[in-house]
Amino acid sequence: MSDLLIDAQSLAARLPSADSLVFDVRHDLADHAVGRRAYTEGHIPGAIYLDHELELSGLKTGKNGRHPLPDRQQFAQFMGSLGLRPDRQVVVYDAGSSLYSAHVWWMLRWIGHDKVVVLDGGWAAWLAAGGAIERGATVQASQAVGGDVGCSAHQTMPVVDAQAVLANLDKPVFTVLDARVENRFRGEVEPMDPVAGHIPGALNYPNSLVVQEDGRFKPAEVLRQDFDRLLQGRAPQNIVHQCGSGIAACHNLFAMELAGLSGSALYAGSWSEWCSDPARPVGRG
Repeated sequence: MSDLLIDAQSLAARLPSADSLVFDVRHDLADHAVGRRAYTEGHIPGAIYLDHELELSGLKTGKNGRHPLPDRQQFAQFMGSLGLRPDRQVVVYDAGSSLYSAHVWWMLRWIGHDKVVVLDGGWAAWLAAGGAIERGATVQASQAVGGDVGCSAHQTMPVVDAQAVLANLDKPVFTVLDARVENRFRGEVEPMDPVAGHIPGALNYPNSLVVQEDGRFKPAEVLRQDFDRLLQGRAPQNIVHQCGSGIAACHNLFAMELAGLSGSALYAGSWSEWCSDPARPVGRG
């Protein structure tokens, strides 16, 4: 197990373990019931299901994006109710590409919990490795043993807001990296949000490029070469990741961490927040 990834065989060898906490975060943006249904049909033994629409998002106002961050302290308390402790190893998995896992990895790091890894290849890799399957309803917070987990006072995962991104247009200090597919970035189609286009000046790097065909991440050295070509000397600390609603952006951010390019920030509101204000400029093409 690395500091960021664990493979299915290594996870199977660790379980069951009172020192480990496993979260199933399978999800589908087009059908919000898919993840919970898949969990009930089969999951890694002992895993707790987390819902991206309910437990992993804050209150939606129509102006703060489709997946606004929850209150940081409240989220830490919720994690404590699920059994999170500072010394407990967390493993996060999704259906396969680690898109949703990387988002939850980021959220746990955001509240100051560093002992968190992503199951490389997710549920698909677990099945391929012959991992055990448990069936049934999700574990509820009240059934888990834990307590209040406070946020770290030291913010290790930087976040920027829409105002900072707007100010950056006139006086650039960072580069926005958009994780959406090319045709959404160019403004040719927009299946999720009411306005098509991108934040002016942003670079485009679809997050699907960070994984291989089997859903596992590309080797760190390959990711490093890919991002070096894209960023052309820009420091990772001057990169702000963005997508449609802040989820896929974390996929690219995680991949940069794997590549040894640490310290980039997240614009959590992303395009769904940005385009909610008609006064904010839109780039196309």
